[in-house]
Amino acid sequence: MTSSPRVLVVDDQELIRAGFRLILTARGIDVVGEAADGAEAVSEEQRLRPDVVLMDIRMPVLDGLEATRRILARGPGCRVLMLTTFDLDRYVYAALALGASGFLLKDVTADHLAAAVRLVGTGDALLAPSITRRLVQRFAADPAARPAVHRDLSPLTPRETEVLALLGRGRSNTELAADLSLSEATVKTHVARIFAKLDLRDRAQAVVLAYETGLVTPGAENCRTRVLGCRTWGA
Repeated sequence: MTSSPRVLVVDDQELIRAGFRLILTARGIDVVGEAADGAEAVSEEQRLRPDVVLMDIRMPVLDGLEATRRILARGPGCRVLMLTTFDLDRYVYAALALGASGFLLKDVTADHLAAAVRLVGTGDALLAPSITRRLVQRFAADPAARPAVHRDLSPLTPRETEVLALLGRGRSNTELAADLSLSEATVKTHVARIFAKLDLRDRAQAVVLAYETGLVTPGAENCRTRVLGCRTWGA
């Protein structure tokens, strides 16, 4: 994807859609369309083929979680960035498990919003660092909040399992290389193989899976973050 991704803005409030369009357009990001509910989002994503969908969670007709599931089920061509008013919304956790590339609170600053869209547009993952640890730990420990995404990790080698556990603790590739005494190129190869074997889209989904499968447990060493605005878990 290019540094200026094509964006679809999805929110049931017209003023919020207009505000996001204004913010992104002013910063050189092309907003190709808008949708007022999840069903319209699914239709418009198929028609417009945006690089990034800014997806509200709570909407009429079809909520953002089901819309995200339908969009991402079609393939890896689009990235979904969730928008929420609630910093511990269980639906955000479920969306990450489905393959959403991250989430932002709606009170994010204009510059951080634009930076987040560009980051996700490159294929990276993003989560708001001030609430990531609470979100993952709280809902990974809550059976009622967990989507059924438990996977068999047997396809992984022992080294790949170790890498996945460290990914779950928020390690960057540089930190992984230092922890495991490997080159960054070797680490990238391990990460790519993990994603391919477990059908993961990105590091956000890998973190959720590490908790879901018990490789990382709530209350264990906290997920470390590298912050660029509101960036974490860069490649």
